[in-house]
Amino acid sequence: MDKIWIAMHNAALKAQRGRKISDFIYAGEVAAAVLSKSEKIYTGICIDTCSTLGICAERNAIFNMITNGEQEIQRVLAVMPSGKCGAPCGACRELMVQLMPQSYRDIEIMMSYDEGRIITLGELTPEWWINY
Repeated sequence: MDKIWIAMHNAALKAQRGRKISDFIYAGEVAAAVLSKSEKIYTGICIDTCSTLGICAERNAIFNMITNGEQEIQRVLAVMPSGKCGAPCGACRELMVQLMPQSYRDIEIMMSYDEGRIITLGELTPEWWINY
């Protein structure tokens, strides 16, 4: 495991503080870290609401990156409530594809931190509407 993945994992764990915000909102069960092209790590947490106003941790981290003037992703890591890493959902994949239509296939995704299993978004999302 290289030191960048370790730093990303630590950043996500630091951000992951599951908590009740109100009777309608729970935040921080999932946390994500995104490595930008400039090699800066951006984090985000999921915000779950009783309606569709919530956001996934990965998209939150990507929006944090965009807010800070960057738009190219190298790596994505998400820590689930179980403490394990997992794949981004379809909405998060869609955002990454639209953000980097020419090179989204190269984005590395941490599938299992414990096993060091990494795949690319191209492997995870081999056929996407934007390719046609």
